[in-house]
Amino acid sequence: MAKQKSVKTKHQIHEIGEDALEAAHAKKAGSNFEWHFGRVTGLGHFEIAGGRSVSIAWEGGGVSSQQGDISDAQWEIFKLAFQTSGRIAVLSDLSGEDAFYDYRFLEALR
Repeated sequence: MAKQKSVKTKHQIHEIGEDALEAAHAKKAGSNFEWHFGRVTGLGHFEIAGGRSVSIAWEGGGVSSQQGDISDAQWEIFKLAFQTSGRIAVLSDLSGEDAFYDYRFLEALR
């Protein structure tokens, strides 16, 4: 049996600006995805509550806080955001409050 080579596709953006970047990310993720922007207001470590915790104030209103179930990669992004501008972006296809706890697509912003 012959081995098949895996093909990796690259996604290049040919437009300038933050709006073009957001549109390209959403298009690649799928049509049901929406951006949610917020500011990391607190980071903590609580052994009893499951380890790491993050608090976020969302631009659309409201605040979320999660204790535990934060991966190493997500923690690094939250720390980077907290040490700089505090701003993050979450790309989610979930609706309602669930979108504010969906960290599959997470970015630190300037």
